[in-house]
Amino acid sequence: MKLAVDIDATDGAARAGVVETARGRYRVPCFMPVGTRGAVRTLSSADLEDLGIEVMLGNTYHLMLRPGAEVVDQLGGLHGFMVWPGHVLTDSGGFQVFSLEPKLDETGATFRSTYDGSTVHLTPEEAVRIQELLGADIQMVLDVCPALPAPDAVVRDAVDLTARWAARARAAFTAGAEGREERGRHQVQFGIVQGGVDVELRADSARRTVDLGFDGYAVGGLSVGESRDEMHDALAATLEELPADQPRYLMGVGDPVNLVTAIGLGVDMFDCVLPTRHGRHGTVLTEAGRLNLRNARFATDAGPLDPACPCPVCARWSRGYLRHLLGVGEQLAARLVTIHNVAWTTRLVARTAEAIRSGTMASWQAEVVDIWG
Repeated sequence: MKLAVDIDATDGAARAGVVETARGRYRVPCFMPVGTRGAVRTLSSADLEDLGIEVMLGNTYHLMLRPGAEVVDQLGGLHGFMVWPGHVLTDSGGFQVFSLEPKLDETGATFRSTYDGSTVHLTPEEAVRIQELLGADIQMVLDVCPALPAPDAVVRDAVDLTARWAARARAAFTAGAEGREERGRHQVQFGIVQGGVDVELRADSARRTVDLGFDGYAVGGLSVGESRDEMHDALAATLEELPADQPRYLMGVGDPVNLVTAIGLGVDMFDCVLPTRHGRHGTVLTEAGRLNLRNARFATDAGPLDPACPCPVCARWSRGYLRHLLGVGEQLAARLVTIHNVAWTTRLVARTAEAIRSGTMASWQAEVVDIWG
């Protein structure tokens, strides 16, 4: 089934609405916390439910190696494995694979396992099969994601190979539809646009991806070393070529300025590890900007992490207490700051949707840039 965005409000290119799937509905724009190994770091599925998360992301690369896709399948797919009733999107593992400098050929990518050093060969078809076993609601195609900056020839080759792999992934996904349905695995598949910061390559990659008729579309290969302006120009060129009635997903982006700017350009979905990574290191996202909880001035601070935040952590514990936990290495510190950061990011996206509905997107974006830019 091709997913559609039921748009109920727009402000310029920004839009807010609902996406309906076989599992249910999720609101867009939306932020998806990253559950790399079947869990968002330090949080449980119950925590995510309590925070109102509607979609979370699982990592194909890590899960296929530990515990193995077959194990997850036997335990009910990721929904049963994690006891998670919401939506799951699994990436193809491409970003993690290409950080390992794999050997690429027409068949796929060959790399060494980060766990035991064994050789692994991942093909576009195998990425589809693994994600079928994982039971994701939304699965991604295997793509080629070069780090930036990169020579023009490298980026062009990545676009071309991504397109050929995408065609094979789409054929494999379509061929397996009947078997998935018989097992009650109702999945959709997103294509991925590459092209670095070359706006013409981005547009070309987008057109070639759309021609394959995916259920939704992702923009990959950004926020990997380019400037913010380069990223936004490449993103805008891509979005012009993507169907207006289907979901648009910007992969791996979660800082406040890029989130709000990308929503302003017409993006619907985001994922990023920043809220959880910041949480583990004592970096707090607040209405006034980033806060380093290790700073000595917070030792006797009785106030909440963010006075404007309605999350359960801000409602109960002080900066001084959380700084103490962080200083003595208490794991509870990472958990509580992560809960706040995920709640804060989710609320930022929700407030951006409110700005779209009230027609105040421009002033809201300027406010976020003023604080975080």
